[in-house]
Amino acid sequence: MEYTDKEYCLEVWGDMACFTRPELKVERVSYDVITPSAARAIFEAIFWKPAIHWQITKIEVLKPIKWTSVRRNEVGAVASKSVIFIEEKRQQKNTLLLKDVGYRIWAKMEFRSVSKRKAEGDLFSHEPGKDENPMKYYQMFERRASKGQCFNQPYLGTREFSASFRLVNPDDDTLTPPISEEQGGTKDLGIMLYDMDFADKKNIQPMFYRPQMKDGVIIVPPINSEEILKSIVR
Repeated sequence: MEYTDKEYCLEVWGDMACFTRPELKVERVSYDVITPSAARAIFEAIFWKPAIHWQITKIEVLKPIKWTSVRRNEVGAVASKSVIFIEEKRQQKNTLLLKDVGYRIWAKMEFRSVSKRKAEGDLFSHEPGKDENPMKYYQMFERRASKGQCFNQPYLGTREFSASFRLVNPDDDTLTPPISEEQGGTKDLGIMLYDMDFADKKNIQPMFYRPQMKDGVIIVPPINSEEILKSIVR
């Protein structure tokens, strides 16, 4: 049986955010806007099951991009079985963050049938229930999102920056419009992290894309698009 993927829209906001650029190793610097992977994580924090996949389709930036810089104490060592003396490994590092952020993120709930998951070898070692169907999951997400319920607290890039959210009706005339070109809403955002490629569970690699923001709106291509840049591991 064929199913039609249903699209949902969330408004998310917070005082601070950091969508870390992976190429900058010494000090933490955020991308200009939320990444598709961070947006997907917000939907998954509200509702996720092995039978569904959240595909981000559009991001609307609702507030002008503003920055702030903070210095933080971080431990300059990787956790291990040996004892780490924090006072000896503590380092002060500068972090360039976004402040007062607001986004409207759109995503399709893609239903992954049992046959599709079996073909991909991805059943998470459990047998799905006989009542597994997309309508059941649509209703569960809508109920949870409308009540503000979540499995885990959604966050804006890093767990210390929690995200508030609400499910919105896209046809609502009172919705805040995206930022305009005069507010910095039109720009080439450069190469950004798209998501992680989990096709090979033993060799998970990052994927990138080059988003164009026009009047505060970013159209996010599907994962199988030619616009997605995948890492080549030799």
